[in-house]
Amino acid sequence: MILKLLTVGPFASNCYIVGSESSKRGIIIDPGAEAKLILKTVNDLGLTISLIVVTHMHFDHVGALTPVKEGTGAKFALHEAEAGLGVFSRMLSSMTGGSFSQLPKPDKLLKDGDKIDIDGLHFTVLHTPGHSPDGISLYGHGIVFTGDALFNYGIGRTDFPGCSYDQLMDSIQNKLMTLPDETIVYPGHGPSTTIGEERRDNPFLV
Repeated sequence: MILKLLTVGPFASNCYIVGSESSKRGIIIDPGAEAKLILKTVNDLGLTISLIVVTHMHFDHVGALTPVKEGTGAKFALHEAEAGLGVFSRMLSSMTGGSFSQLPKPDKLLKDGDKIDIDGLHFTVLHTPGHSPDGISLYGHGIVFTGDALFNYGIGRTDFPGCSYDQLMDSIQNKLMTLPDETIVYPGHGPSTTIGEERRDNPFLV
């Protein structure tokens, strides 16, 4: 499996490019900013992107969605709970002085337990709300992409509209902490970690 991390934009959001070594088809997770860099990296890796998956619709995770979708021709998927298609993201972007382009309509709505299968790539969708109603994680191949649910020694913020601390903790305990300790965690911001490390030492969980 090909796995490339790009940290993009003023909020240092993690964008992941994941590809099959055999077919060179792949997915992009959270194109938050710097579309030109993302598209160049895809080209340098020799990948054809079939799907763009957004872990949640906050603007720092979807800021480059439109140009990346146009540049790759890929389909776009997000959780079905995002009925407003980025209304909150546009509001928050405006409050922080950013700009937020019109987003494309999703080609696929995801729900808990759905499978993403692209050649040799196989991921299960875990609905992990709390930081946002539509938050998802993607689990497979001994790794999990957690968006802004779980970080290295941290958890997602719950002081935005639509957030819930209790819901986030339920998501972490019942969806993420049930994974094997050796599972590598790739979060929406910051360095990678493991489920076991967070189970032992994350101050929000111990």
